[in-house]
Amino acid sequence: MAELVYRPVVGAALAMFKALDLKIDTQGAQHIPRTGGAVLVSNHISYLDFIFAGLTALPQKRLVRFMAKDAVFRHKVSGPLMRGMKHIPVDRDQGEAAYKQALESLRSGEIIGVFPEATISQSFTLKSFKSGAVRMAQEAGVPLIPVALWGTQRLWTKGRPRNFRRSHIPVTIRVGEPIEAPKDQYAGAITRRVRERVQELLEDAQRAYPVRPKDASDTWWVPAHLGGTAPTPAEVRETR
Repeated sequence: MAELVYRPVVGAALAMFKALDLKIDTQGAQHIPRTGGAVLVSNHISYLDFIFAGLTALPQKRLVRFMAKDAVFRHKVSGPLMRGMKHIPVDRDQGEAAYKQALESLRSGEIIGVFPEATISQSFTLKSFKSGAVRMAQEAGVPLIPVALWGTQRLWTKGRPRNFRRSHIPVTIRVGEPIEAPKDQYAGAITRRVRERVQELLEDAQRAYPVRPKDASDTWWVPAHLGGTAPTPAEVRETR
């Protein structure tokens, strides 16, 4: 029944992206397994990341169930859609139920999407990764699929107005080869390995990105270490 909701939503999103004339460049989608469970692990720079990360599975005819904060499920518009697509609500104070639900879905052959940074990175650099994604993969006996997104922050990110004009924004997506998560290995070590791989994919996506800021006022979406005016990780921490 979920696909009666999920597929029309995907179709609507693709139609919107076409209307906005987004230039979506995806490489590595063949690494998404055609069958069986997997944990898709992505960086997080935009409110729309779950849509773009989910697109990576479509060529393999798969759908991704994302873990998202429960506030999204309480919203009068997004709530019914999120529940209908069988995404998983996460109560950050009581995450055991969400973890158990995700584990059951993995064991039944679903792909679960996780943003291990937990929140949007306002510096557009990788934050530290929480180990929950790896622990789930270990318990369910499934691989982790690293994903990097770039350009999505230009559409809608924390602290910036939405840009849903027909502005031809490129979005670059890179998917890496599956990473195994043996039960006899330390989850922290695997988490570091996954983060390093996402970092490599992110740097590849940034190098491949086809445009640069138009002028000084358009450098906000570029990380400080790449010459942009996005806040550094230290500056973000200071504002909290």
